[in-house]
Formats: sequence, C-alpha cells, structure tokens
Amino acid sequence: MVKSSDRALLLHPEVLKKEEISLERHRDNNATREPVRILHKYYQAGDLIVAGIISQIYIFSDTMTFEKYPAQELSDDHMMMTQLYQQILALAFAVKEINGNPCVLPNATLGFHMYNSHFSEKWTFQASIELLSRRAKFIPNYKCDAENTPVAVIGGPNSYIGPQMAPILCTYKIPQLIYGSAPVMNKKTEGIFFYQMFPNVNHLYKGILHLLLHFAWTWIGMLSQDEDTIEKFKEDMFPLFSKKGICFDFIEKFPKQTSSSDFGDMLEEGLKSIKVVMESTAKVVVVYGEIQSIMVMRTMYQLLHFANISMSIQTKVWIMTAQMDFTSFPFQRSSDINFLHGAVSLAIHSKEVSGFHKFIQHRNPYSENNDGFIKDFWEESFSCTYPNSFVDKMNKKVCTGEEKLETLPSSVFEMSMTGNSYSIYNAVYAVARAFSTRHSSQVKHRAMADGVRLDQQPWQLHNVLRSISFNNSVEETVSFDQNGELFAGFDIINWITFPNYSFLRVKVGKIEPMVHQDNVFIINEDVIVWPNQFKQICPISICNDHCSSGYRRAKKEGKAFCCYDCFPCPEGKISNQKDMDDCFQCSEDHYPNIGQDGCLPKYISFLTYNEPLGIILTTFAVLFSLITTLVLGIFLKHQDTPIVKANNRNLTYVLLSSLLLSFLCALLFIGKPDEVTCLLRQTTFGAIFSVAVSSVLAKTTIVVLAFMAIKPGSRMRRWVGKQVATFIVLSSFLVQTVFITVWLATCPPFPDVDMHSIKEEIVLECNEGSNTMFYSVLSFMGFLAIASLTLAFLARKLPDSFNEAKFITFSMLVFCSVWFSFVPTYLSTKGKHMVAVEIFSILASSGGLLCCMFFPKCFSILLRPELNSRGQLIRRNKE
Repeated sequence: MVKSSDRALLLHPEVLKKEEISLERHRDNNATREPVRILHKYYQAGDLIVAGIISQIYIFSDTMTFEKYPAQELSDDHMMMTQLYQQILALAFAVKEINGNPCVLPNATLGFHMYNSHFSEKWTFQASIELLSRRAKFIPNYKCDAENTPVAVIGGPNSYIGPQMAPILCTYKIPQLIYGSAPVMNKKTEGIFFYQMFPNVNHLYKGILHLLLHFAWTWIGMLSQDEDTIEKFKEDMFPLFSKKGICFDFIEKFPKQTSSSDFGDMLEEGLKSIKVVMESTAKVVVVYGEIQSIMVMRTMYQLLHFANISMSIQTKVWIMTAQMDFTSFPFQRSSDINFLHGAVSLAIHSKEVSGFHKFIQHRNPYSENNDGFIKDFWEESFSCTYPNSFVDKMNKKVCTGEEKLETLPSSVFEMSMTGNSYSIYNAVYAVARAFSTRHSSQVKHRAMADGVRLDQQPWQLHNVLRSISFNNSVEETVSFDQNGELFAGFDIINWITFPNYSFLRVKVGKIEPMVHQDNVFIINEDVIVWPNQFKQICPISICNDHCSSGYRRAKKEGKAFCCYDCFPCPEGKISNQKDMDDCFQCSEDHYPNIGQDGCLPKYISFLTYNEPLGIILTTFAVLFSLITTLVLGIFLKHQDTPIVKANNRNLTYVLLSSLLLSFLCALLFIGKPDEVTCLLRQTTFGAIFSVAVSSVLAKTTIVVLAFMAIKPGSRMRRWVGKQVATFIVLSSFLVQTVFITVWLATCPPFPDVDMHSIKEEIVLECNEGSNTMFYSVLSFMGFLAIASLTLAFLARKLPDSFNEAKFITFSMLVFCSVWFSFVPTYLSTKGKHMVAVEIFSILASSGGLLCCMFFPKCFSILLRPELNSRGQLIRRNKE
C-alpha cells in the first residue's frame, strides 16, 4: 500500500430521487500516463457522492465498498503510516453518521474519493487535474460524467496542499476546506474559496508567547518547517516576541521530506540542525512543524547515537505547534519516543466524538470486507500477514483477526480522536450542512417538476459556507470568520511517554483568543509532567542567571538582548524585581533598605526634649542659666565692692543678662519647628549675642582708654566714661538689628522638610530663608569678637590688679575658636545634628565668656574677700 502521508479530501454531492443502488466497476488501464496513485477502484453509487485525495473510496448509506489495485501496479514503497488511518476512519465515520441522520442531509447520501499527495506538490497538482477529468480519461477540463464533479474539497494536512490545489480548483470556484497547516494565500483571488479548519496562525504564535511568558522562558530556540515560515515569523511575530523580552539562540530550518528518494539529504540536513539544538544552552525549543515532523524528529534522535553526540535530548522541552501530529515510519515503531516525554504542544481544540471510539474498536479485517485499507493497516500494525498476501511473509505471523486495536501502543494507533481527525469530521459536516441549506433555499424559490433534478454547482455553496454556523454532535459551534478561518481556540497538551512506546496526551490548559483578555490563557501547571532530567521541577531557560533584586542588568556586547551582566544598584536606588534594566529612586518619604531591593518608610526626625541629646543640651542650657543668674546675684549683692565697680559695673550687668538670655535662647532650637520658633531662633540668637560681644568690646575699650588717659597731658580723659560703653553697645545692637530686619522683611526663616539629607529620615527643620543674611549676622558677630580679641590682647599686660584684659583675651579666644569651627562643622552636619551643633556653639561660647571673665572675680569675692578691698588695691599698685 502506498504511504498515506498527506491528503486532500474532495467532496461532491448530487441530489437524486430515491432508487435502487447499482454498482458498476471500472479499471484505470491508461498506460500512456503516470498514474496519480489512485489506490482503489471507482464505484458508481446512487444519491450523493463525495470524493477526496489519498485513495479513491465511495461510501453510500452506511456501507463502504472498495478494492485495491494489484500490487504490481503500485510502487515499491508499500509502507503505510498507520497513525493516518484514523483520519480515513474519521472521514468514513462522519459520512456514515450523516447518511444515517435524515435531519442533516435529507433525501441524499454521501460518498468520497481519496488521492495521495506523497509529500509532493506534483502529485497534489496532478490529483487536482484528475478531479476535473473524465473517469479513466486524463483529459483536463473534459468531464462528461457530471455526477462525479466535486462540489467541495477537504485538503491537508500540509501547507503546500492548498497552493497546489488552488490554481486548478479555484478556476472552477470549488470551495476548499483546509485542515492542518494553513496555507498562505491571496485572500482576494485564490484565497477567497478557502476555508481553514485551522484558526488564525497569529493566535497560535500568541498562544506560544503566553506559554513562554508564563514560565519565564526568555532564551529559546526555534525549528521551523521551511524558509517561508521562518521569514513570515520574523516579519509578523519576531518584534512582538522581542518586545516581551524573548530572544532566540537559534532559528533553524527543520528537515522536510518530500519523497523517499531524498531521504538521505533530509537526514544530513537534520543532523546539522539537531547538533545546533543540542549544543544550545536554551532549554526550550519551539518546533513549528507539520504532520510528518515528529517522524523526522524520531529519525534525528536515532542519529544521535551514530554521530557521537553525547548530549541528552531529554534536556530540552519541546513546544510543538498545533499543525504537528504523531506520525512515524513503520520501521520506527520500536524506536524510543522518550524524547517526547514532558513536551508541551498546542492542539486545535477538540472533543471526543460520541460513537467514534466504538466505530474504530469494532473494526476487523474479516468483517469489514468493503474496507480496502484495513488489511494493509492490520498487517502493518500487528506485524502479521494474510494468506496470498503480496507482503513478504518471512518472519511474519498470520493475522487472525482476533487482534485488538486497543492493545496497540499509541505510537502505532490512537484510539482517541486526534485534532486533525476532529477537523476532518467538522469539515464533512460543514459541507453537508451547506449543501442542505443551499438545497432548502432553492426549493423555496424554485418550483420543481416530478423527476426533474435540481442542479447544485460548487460555487453555489461558497456563500453558504462563508456564513455557516452550526453545532456539531458534541455541541461545539463550527463557524468561520470573514477571512474563512475557523473560530476556535487551542488546547495545551502535555505529552507523557511510557516504555512500551505508548504515549498519553494530557490537556493541561487552553487558549481562547475570542474571550476576554483575562481568560485568554488558562493553564494548570501543577499537573504538568516535565522531562525526567528536570526531576519534576519547572525548567529554567534563560541566557544567564537572573539579576536578582537590588541589581540591574546591562547588555553584553555582541550577544542577544536577553544576555546581560548584573551590576549592583547605585547608592540611593533600588530594583525590586528580577532582571530590571535600571534601578530607580524610592519615593521621597521612603528610603532603600540594605539589600537595595525595597523601600522602607522614613521616620520623622527633629531634636526633641525626650531624646538623650536633647536632654543633655537642655540640662546644660538650664544649668548655665542658673549659674549665670547666681553670678549676677553675687555681683548685685557685692555691687559696691572694688572688683564689681572696676571696668563699668553696668556693662557687667548687661553682659551677664545677655549671657543668661543666650543660654535660654538655646532652648528655642529644641522641639518641633513651627513658624514662631523658626522666626525667633536665629534672630533672637543674633541680637542677644551682638549685645554680649559688644559689651565685651566695650569693656575692653574702656580698659585701653583708661590706661591711656592716666598719661600726663593725654586727651583721652574725655572719652573715658559711660557714654563710650553705651555707644558701643547700642551702635552694635542697632547694626545687627538692621541686618535682622532686612532678613525678616525679605526672606524670613520658615518651617521646612528635608527629605534628602539623611536617607532614613524626614528632617523637620527651620529653613534660614536667606543664607546670605544668616551668614551676615554671624559675620557681624565675628567682627565684634575679633575686635574685642585684638584690643584685649594688646591690653593684657597693663598693670592693674583689676585689669580684665587677660580674662577678656582668654574668653574671646574661646569664643572665636568655637564660632570659627562652627561654620565648617555646621555645613558638614545633616539633620537634627545641625541644630545640636548650633546649640553647642551657643552654649560653649557663652559658657566660655562666663567662665573666663566672671569665675575669677567670683572666686575673689566669695573665697578671698581680703582681695576685694581698696587698701589691697592701693597696696598692690604701690608694689
């Protein structure tokens, strides 16, 4: 028997009056041309006849009758692909079911022809011409037996079937229903008569994309049937795959068998392809093939053992397209199919048709005398032979007919209806329904005389098929879109293999392109069986390890875009997902964690009275205030003593009062900033410190003037007095007041939030408003301090028991040291510590003045009262 590889099934109906069926046998003895591999004799049947490619069969009512040609008329290639026999039975079952149901096609029965394409465009083209020629007379466009003119063709499963049929059949406007691979056709010319029992191929690609994205497989390979498929994929879908982050390690052409003569070339080409596949680091390979592709894959797998390729093919997860089906050469029936274990494929959505399992289960070569295929199938499937068979009997057991189809491994024959068989089943029903609809329409609009035949031309079914919609026997809707493509989805199938060469297809999900976006892709990954190599763990197929959170990826030069290096995120940025192209900043109220893979909320920070630093500073401020108050009390109590009277007693009171206020103003810097405290902080501090420093300057000036005035003839006597001290203090205070007034009038301080200085904190602070005015106030105080220090340093050695110049010198050295170090420290400190630095500077400078200028005098007043007398002062002066 000829290899049953590809075929187109051709249908043609004819409505006749019910009458007795007579059979007339014909033999094609035309030796002047090469036969079109017509395997069975023609039969003339009553009612409705149907025709198709692979072998010629007529089915009428619910019987099948056909005979083979003698073996000598066949080629030497007599092997049969047993898996394809189910598709023949699916056609026969659909025709039988229709003929047995008067509601589907009343007053008519179906029959069909079959022709073999032999994986060859030539045979397909020639078979198309044969359909339009007279029986047994190969004369194109001449067919006098009009009752055998086909009105529809079911073609497939390979993509080249449609384009080879179209030039001939579309000329006669014959509808062509294509199952399996959808051909690329011109929709406005030849394609208008095509009806694809296969959904839009873009839905298939998008389904594969959903599958890849679901399992995060971004580094894949692809095997395709031919260059045209590769180019079309690159043009239509490659940008979409790239946009979703999927790149290809390789895109190889899959070896394609066209005839047995070029089998060697196919193996050589396949060996090159399989080497590329096995040497790839991609764990997932998308196989865009056709019905014979698994047959070729099995051959390639066997070649691995002869080519010294040690890589295990089980390390790959095969993702197979819906056009593929399990097929094999007869010699492959005992070859290992474990390479398919764990594979995932998309299949045209199908259901098990009621009665089909029973239909094929009861087939027997001795009871089915009219089935010319079954004996060849039986011999090939069960490795047996019949008496008088032309098959070699050597080492063959005799076929008893007691063999059971269900005992065959799935690699030989499947008992469940496959996707292609389901498509053929629906295609036969579509033609029958269209014919019935067209016939009913004609009956309504045209009167008929008894015995007059109602003609039904092929082109008349076209419009009916385009708009047809019906529910098949399993209550699934069959209809076509405006492009003649079937409205259908895909099932996601997991392949599980067994040591006895059987396999099981397990439905693990589905793809419904026509439903809501959220329900397009559904999968139950918990039931998926992965290849043994992965130990039931979902494999990872990426170019390199993922960049974990906290890292960013950078493209490797000269590599595919999904091959990259990983670098840590820069400081202050995070990446909270794997394989991020760039790191990003947290929101202003959050900061990166240690791993830089997440954001933590910042906490609000300001110097409070409750924290240790705030408690310490508050304690010192209050303590120094009390000490200052005590010193002021001592001086007031002993105001008439010589030490207190020396160097202007009133200036001493002013200085002590300003120091007291300085210590207290430090408390304005502690606590939550608000508008009032922000306005008072720097302005109060600047005004009070100006008075304190100017008081020191005034005291120093009086000391210098006093010693200059005692010289004979000196004119400085008129400058020695309270007026000079008052002038110095008031003028300094007024100048500082001008700075402060301008500051408040132009850019006053205000409460502010610092989000950036410290990454973990939101710092509540007082914005100075104008840094220029702030540093102007500090600069003026610095000027007064330097002037005081200079004068005190010059007057430090003047002879006087109550000379304050030495104490002023030491106090101003402390004051200037504190404030000169304040500026760089203040600028280099962040957050609430800036406030602490300023408070410390206020307390330290004020404390320096208090300690250096007043503690020695208090020591003399309290502990050495004998030194605080006028006599002691005169005696020391004489000495």
